[in-house]
Amino acid sequence: MPELVSSLPVLLLWAAIGYLAGSVPFGIVFARLFGLGDLRAIGSGNIGATNVLRTGNKLAAALTLIFDAGKAGMVVLIARLLVADDAAQLAGLMAFFGHCLPVWLRFQGGKGVATFIGLMLALWWPAGIAVCLTWLAVAAVTRYSSLSALVAAVLSPVWMAVTGYPQGVALGVALAALIIWRHGENIARLRAGTESKIGKKS
Repeated sequence: MPELVSSLPVLLLWAAIGYLAGSVPFGIVFARLFGLGDLRAIGSGNIGATNVLRTGNKLAAALTLIFDAGKAGMVVLIARLLVADDAAQLAGLMAFFGHCLPVWLRFQGGKGVATFIGLMLALWWPAGIAVCLTWLAVAAVTRYSSLSALVAAVLSPVWMAVTGYPQGVALGVALAALIIWRHGENIARLRAGTESKIGKKS
């Protein structure tokens, strides 16, 4: 864990900022802008980039990925610049919660993978790059987005440790546990052999 140097009011402020930034559902925003309909009624019903890709619109999916990652990355970078590492980690964690449990969608959000990646890249880019490469390697072999995310998340504390950011290991463990929780249905489908592969249209 990072050294706690910020006051409680400051930490609470950045927790709120992180949550509100993370709760913006960019998948739904871009699906509507591109005329793709209600994303929650398409494919898996998830609001993330993988489900946007199932519509066949690669540009909308790419924009969703970039903005979902960026909303976490920005709050981490700004909190670190203006306050300290403790506020940055908390803001990033709450951005992840905001994406998964957005108040605007009655706390029915996404799986948080892109938000997790953006958080990792902004918090400690060597570990973030390792997470991205892990995701890409597993995806290239298996074509399963969910399995790629699970493996990348589980290994994230390891990448934090071996790339020289031990104060981020606890956050990595927490995020890995949350991503496993959010992928419960995917894990069941993977075990049953019914999980959809990357690029498959709904």
